[in-house]
Amino acid sequence: MRRLAGSLLGLTVVAEAAAVALSWGLEPAFDTAAYTVSTVVMAAAGALVAARRPGNPIGWLLCGFALLHSLASDVGQGWGLRAAAEGWPGGPVGETLAASSWLAGGYGWILTFLRFPDGRLPGPRWRAVHRTGVAGLALALPGWALSPDRVREYASGHNPVAVPALPTDAMVAVGMVLFIGALVASGASLVVRFRRAAGVERQQLKWFAVAGVWTTVALPLSFLLWYRTPMLAGALAAVALTLLPIAACVAILRYRLYDIDVIIDRTVVYATVTVLLAGAYGLTTLTLGATLGGGSGWVTAAATLVVAVAFRPLRDRVQDAVDRRFHRARHAAVRRMGDFLEALRAGRAAPEEVQAILRELTGDPGLRLLLFLPESQVYVGVDGRPATDTGDGIDVERAGRPVGRVRTDRPAPDPLLRRLIEAGGLAIEITRLHVELRRQLAEVHASRARIVNAVTEERRRLERDLHDGAQQRLVSIGLALRHAQHQLGANAVEQADRTLEEAVAEVRAAIDELRELARGLPPAQLDAGLAPAFRDLARRAPVPVEVSVPGERFGRGTEGAAYFIGCEGLTNAVKHARATSISLRAHRERDRLVVTVADDGVGGAVPVPGSGLSGLADRVAALGGALRIDSRPGAGTTLTAELPCES
Repeated sequence: MRRLAGSLLGLTVVAEAAAVALSWGLEPAFDTAAYTVSTVVMAAAGALVAARRPGNPIGWLLCGFALLHSLASDVGQGWGLRAAAEGWPGGPVGETLAASSWLAGGYGWILTFLRFPDGRLPGPRWRAVHRTGVAGLALALPGWALSPDRVREYASGHNPVAVPALPTDAMVAVGMVLFIGALVASGASLVVRFRRAAGVERQQLKWFAVAGVWTTVALPLSFLLWYRTPMLAGALAAVALTLLPIAACVAILRYRLYDIDVIIDRTVVYATVTVLLAGAYGLTTLTLGATLGGGSGWVTAAATLVVAVAFRPLRDRVQDAVDRRFHRARHAAVRRMGDFLEALRAGRAAPEEVQAILRELTGDPGLRLLLFLPESQVYVGVDGRPATDTGDGIDVERAGRPVGRVRTDRPAPDPLLRRLIEAGGLAIEITRLHVELRRQLAEVHASRARIVNAVTEERRRLERDLHDGAQQRLVSIGLALRHAQHQLGANAVEQADRTLEEAVAEVRAAIDELRELARGLPPAQLDAGLAPAFRDLARRAPVPVEVSVPGERFGRGTEGAAYFIGCEGLTNAVKHARATSISLRAHRERDRLVVTVADDGVGGAVPVPGSGLSGLADRVAALGGALRIDSRPGAGTTLTAELPCES
């Protein structure tokens, strides 16, 4: 099949080369080049489709009718022109073929329209259109070829095969009515097929429809301009006949290569904007020219300024109108994104919801929004966690700076997704800034927690050093001095006894100072858990303390912070509140440890800078917790701290 398609293409190229050689210099060079290119492009498109999709008759139709057009029209026209110029035989016959062959080419497009894109008719009833086209061709073709009146197409000035006795005018009239009716009906078949189509077939028909619309406009216009400006008419017809086979080839073989919806949309939008801006420019020029008089340069500058200022808002309005009319789903989705932006500005929506909005509007639950953090040069998800897969996707940029990337599992990006990303770029950037700030705050909290833990470890080390070192030695010295004092007894002189008594007092004072210095350090009981440590605090308190603590273990930092909260709360209750009973409680609420110290004292406790309560609040905040103090005068004090659980 590929060899056959290549052979048909080769024959067409050879025939076109012969046609160029025959007609060169005897007709405008533009006409020769334009129709040669048009015919070769049709043959090449048909050969490519036939080679890649041999079961699809569209390729073979394009190849066959391109070869027919090359032999009958181009070669026949060239032979007729050369024969008339140099006296060769058979010139009028070639001209007859050339003058009437366009009907056969038109019938080829009727077949193509009826069977595009899969080679099958839309339904059995459409065979009537096929038969009507054949009937019209059977009447119009001989009527056109045998008419004695159509001599302007002939260089020789006469039709050698004319049959005056035949009603050729009637044959042409009836045949053309049937032929044009079949051509219009075949075009209508594309509309019917498009309304029924979905998916791939719909995309293919869109490609063909773009070229078909151009052809529908260009061919009648070229027919009207043929006898006034033949060069322009020929150019229009050549471009139209070239676009159709190219569109058919792309639609069948490479319909995914470009987004036809974007092409159609941009064409309509920018064509409309161009017309409106041209009108605005002309109206401004006329108005200012009439006001200022003459062709002042200020008039041109003012009109240009009007166009420049109006371009962006006008384009947005035209785009909105086109979307609302032709892309209602996309228009609704863009409006939904706009509503989300408004809610985001008003504080009614969270920035992280933009990923869910994109998933909802595109119908893609696997869509992932990755945010680019410039400081660390990494991509993270909307939850702030580093992304493990940052492969290909649609990059999001704002003012030339990378903001993020949208990844989807779909093979080809949805055009709607690109439009939504463009409309929601601000929301994506706000989300990136929000996630970046949240990560920085988390890092600050982690850093503060590490500092607190380091201080706690250092205090524990100091407590061990004091307990195992200087404190033990001082205790031993005190015991030794007391033993010496007892040994002296009554035999000791009064001076020595007084000296020893002073030494014992100094040692006792030093021990008390060391104990005061070590106060607040986590006791050894905290190694066994928070419950034993709290019970030890209650045992050493001078007032009754009710303890309620679970036996559950928490992280060392959490237990250390809870212990210091208990120490500070008991100290305040005993020293300042003059309490007669104290309650010391701790319990877990989901992922937080809640510590409560309540007393029946005088109340009125207020944390001031530098006080124990103020330092306690800073310590709790450093761990990411919260401290509340309820201390109304005469109603006691309740100190409540919430700490995040480490484990």
